[in-house]
Amino acid sequence: MSHQWITVLGATGSIGVSTLDVVARHADRYRVFALTGYSRMDVLYAQCLRHTPLYAVVADVIQAEQLQARLKVAGLQTRVLQGMDALDEVSADQRVDVVMAAIVGAAGLSPTLAAVRAGKRVLLANKEALVMSGALFMQAVRDSGAQLLPIDSEHNAIFQCMPGNYAEGLAQVGVRRILLTASGGPFREMPLADLVHVTPTQACAHPNWSMGQKISVDSASMMNKGLELIEACWLFDARPEQVEVVVHPQSVVHSLVDYVDGSVLAQLGNPDMRTPIAHALAWPERIDSGVSALDLLRTARLDFEAPDPERFPCLGLARQAFDAGGTACAILNAANEVAVQAFLERRIGFTDIPVIIDYTLNCLSPVPIGELAQVMLADRQARACAEQWLSNQT
Repeated sequence: MSHQWITVLGATGSIGVSTLDVVARHADRYRVFALTGYSRMDVLYAQCLRHTPLYAVVADVIQAEQLQARLKVAGLQTRVLQGMDALDEVSADQRVDVVMAAIVGAAGLSPTLAAVRAGKRVLLANKEALVMSGALFMQAVRDSGAQLLPIDSEHNAIFQCMPGNYAEGLAQVGVRRILLTASGGPFREMPLADLVHVTPTQACAHPNWSMGQKISVDSASMMNKGLELIEACWLFDARPEQVEVVVHPQSVVHSLVDYVDGSVLAQLGNPDMRTPIAHALAWPERIDSGVSALDLLRTARLDFEAPDPERFPCLGLARQAFDAGGTACAILNAANEVAVQAFLERRIGFTDIPVIIDYTLNCLSPVPIGELAQVMLADRQARACAEQWLSNQT
């Protein structure tokens, strides 16, 4: 079997680290073409030593010079590049077979779209890319013949439970609805009055998953589930009313698909991102991920409940943005990124996050998306609007 070359966008984040763990278990299948990182240069250096990629991509010239010098001393031939154009290059290079799209936020849109347009197998962990550009992104997938495989545990679970011909339309293949599970995060049972006082440390302490700060805060606010709802609609050509969010604290059932004959198929597993990563890497085959077998006797119980709209207003804002169409989801995403960063910097409280998002959605009118430039303009305008809200509070 010949090797497949893989580019890992966002290699130093939690998804990137998990991806490289799976790749290392199957050195006979995969070789690392490129690794990219933004700030954790020591981690990226160690990953280069371990996986000897042809390329490493960093944010700026200073980082590139410093990393290149360290790799040269270590005797590696890895070439270090910098900047957004380099991210696009290592995603679209003709030698690359697979691209793991795991750069967090809007920054991941351009290289992910470059990989799609180049017809790669794209493992989509960056949900914001699809949320922002929606129809434009999916049209690029169809035009290029790229394989788009979801990495979010929920969407990967849905993909596994769907019939192979789901692209013909959910009603045509007998699917009644998609049940998108959510853990409820660390504040699921906290008194509502106490939410105003929670800290970034508390918001990042997810009860089940080990994730980066931004996605952990999104999970705590359930904006993560709002973005996933939008993503599910695009991935599976579903209407919002066909996607029901269900809180499942144990994070063992990763999502379910309900069929018209009364059957409900679910994908279960331990909460470990290496499972969906290994599934998408090898699909339609199965390979070892390093994840331990699920012990149902130890799990003992599986609980489900409806999300509280008062506790999780971000979920409703996401539905509102999807219904509005056009650039509304890009506006939603940008406002959320600004708000989450401000919360992590302790400039605002946790309950201010949905307030900023709502303000920004009302500030800007969405327009139909015909090209990527419109998405990026909406992103910039929304960030400016959200920053204006922040400046008005000081």
